[in-house]
Order: sequence, then C-alpha cells, then structure tokens
Amino acid sequence: MPASPFTPGKQSSECAARLGHVTTPHGVFQTPVFMPVGTQATVKGVTPDNLRDIGAEIILANTYHLFIRPGHELIREFDGLHKFMAWDRPILTDSGGFQIFSLRELRELAKITEEGAAFKSHLDGSPLFLSPEDAIMVQEALGSDIMMCLDTCIPYPATRNEAAKATALTARWAGRCRAAQNRETGQLLFGIVQGGMYTDLRRQAIDELQEIGFDGYAMGGLSVGEPKDLMLDITEQTAAMMPRDYPIYLMGVGTPEDLVEGVWRGVDMFDCVMPTRNARNGMLFTSTGKVVIKNAQYRRDQRPVDESCSCYTCRNFSRAYLRHLYMAHEVLAANLNSIHNLHYYVGLLAGIRKAIAEDRFKEFRRDFYANRC
Repeated sequence: MPASPFTPGKQSSECAARLGHVTTPHGVFQTPVFMPVGTQATVKGVTPDNLRDIGAEIILANTYHLFIRPGHELIREFDGLHKFMAWDRPILTDSGGFQIFSLRELRELAKITEEGAAFKSHLDGSPLFLSPEDAIMVQEALGSDIMMCLDTCIPYPATRNEAAKATALTARWAGRCRAAQNRETGQLLFGIVQGGMYTDLRRQAIDELQEIGFDGYAMGGLSVGEPKDLMLDITEQTAAMMPRDYPIYLMGVGTPEDLVEGVWRGVDMFDCVMPTRNARNGMLFTSTGKVVIKNAQYRRDQRPVDESCSCYTCRNFSRAYLRHLYMAHEVLAANLNSIHNLHYYVGLLAGIRKAIAEDRFKEFRRDFYANRC
C-alpha cells in the first residue's frame, strides 16, 4: 500500500464522522470537504476569485469533457489545468466513466469492452476511444492533483450477474490505471469502488483495490436512481469497509442533506453540480430551506436570500433584485446565485468540521433538520 496523503484528525464520539486533511502537489485541503464542480475547466457562473473568496479549497474538472474540448494536449501546452484556468489550489479530475455511462444508458453512444470505452462525441458524433491507460495519460496531461481510475458505472436496477461483471471489469481497469501511472509526477490516484447495491460485491471491490494500492478510495455507482434510504444504507456499509487511513470520497452526491448524512457515515469528500445548476434555474439554498427566487412573493422583498449568510450576494443584494435579474434573463443572475449556493455548500462543510472538532455533530445534525421549513 502506498503512503497515505490523508492525515486523520479528531474522530466524532457520536458517529463515524471525522476530521482530516489531504496533502496534494498544489496544497492541503481540509476534510470533510465539498468540491465545486468545474467540468470544463470552469465552475459555471463564477470566477476563480469568487471561489477563493467563498473558501473553496479544491475543485473538480472532468476528463471526458476536456479530452473532447479543447483537448488534453492543448492544456498540456499551458503546463496543465492550473495555469490554463488560473486556479492555484488542488484539482481533482473525474475519469469520465460516469459521462460514458450516461452516453451508453441514455443515447446508446457508448460501448464498453475489456479494452476500454468506445463512444461518440456528444458535440459532433465523431468516434472516440478511451482505455484505462488513455484516462491516465489524459489526466497526467491535465496535471490534476488527484486522478481517478476509469471505471464502469452500474445502472440501477442491475441484476447481481450484471453488477458482478461490471465490478470485476472496474477492478481490472484499476490495475491497468495504476500500472500506467507515472508516479514521478506526484499526482495522486484514487480507485473507485463499484458493486451496485450488493454489499458483498462492494466488499470484494474494496479488497481488490487495496491489493493494487491507491492513494484514496471512492464510492461510485450511487445516486443513480435508487431510493434515498438504499443509497444511504450502501454508503454506510461501504464506508465502514473502507481503509480508514485513506480519504473516502462519495462521488456525485448531492443535496445538503446527503452531505450531512454522508459525513455522519464516515465520508470525507463530496462533489455535485447541484449548487451551480440550481442557481442557474433560480433555486437557492438557505439555512432554513430552499428559495425559488422567481416566485412572485419576492418581487418587493428587501431581505437578502439568507439573513444568516455572509456571502457577497447576501451582503449586497435583495431577493427583489435577484428575482428581477432572473426574470429579465440577465447573466448576472447566474453569477450572484451561484456565489450564494456555493458559499452555502462550502460553509455547510465548514460548519460540520467545526461541530466535529467540538464533538457536537449530533447536535449540529439535529439543528440542521429542525431549522428547515
């Protein structure tokens, strides 16, 4: 097993929640952490300065999208994503496995074989291919701090036989990713635990990934249509089987409630497009629940979106102004709404870390739900 980049901190006495930090080539980030999603080398609607101002310590970009446009070789010419997008803090790159899964499931534009994934560009339909070795090569060109192994995502529902075959393929691909990695770059590589909704398959996947040896371990194939109770149950069981001296990452999840429950169950890292996607659709997160800013009730509302929020948006603008921008289809609406939602998510995790440090996460969790309208 490689030396872990994760330094554990205080452990909650009430649940599996814990503090820690992860050391990467571009700095250290605290855990539990939420990573804003910058799929195409940009977190939609905000600037790098906005992200630094709200306290984001690490962001996510996507291999699939950057492989297609503008191309990893072009980004290599800029010495990687950090200089290309003017972001000097850590970056995690998703391997693109979920995007390929989406093409296969929704538009039949991808085919998975032992060799890798053959798919068609969502831009122009041109044929493309990504092997596990290609996924590593592209991510090394991108220069991310944390790379993800190429995996094959399992749909819900899936039979046990389907899940077992896909889990075994993901493990074989993980071995090929590790073998292809140039460890002299200093980049970290995380393995992805698949297994569908079968905990014994997830146990098997964890064992196989540990035998290969990775710098961190992620849970994939969750929040793909299964009931919320089942997702949380699989998360809890899988996190309990993970090696606890390495960072644990729950991919693509989720709502504020999902983050609270994930930390409760021992997860260290999260990402989701929801803060910026919902912002562009006029849905804002607050300490008391959701605000749909287009609603007529906010037309003359002089209050900030959240009176307990210290973000740039809430310090300067009223609900009435934000509603006006949204209804007028002004670009500024997406910027101000995204700043607020990202500040909420990053701040939620900061509050969780403080509660764990003070060993009162159970109280924090209770108050979180009690305050929601």
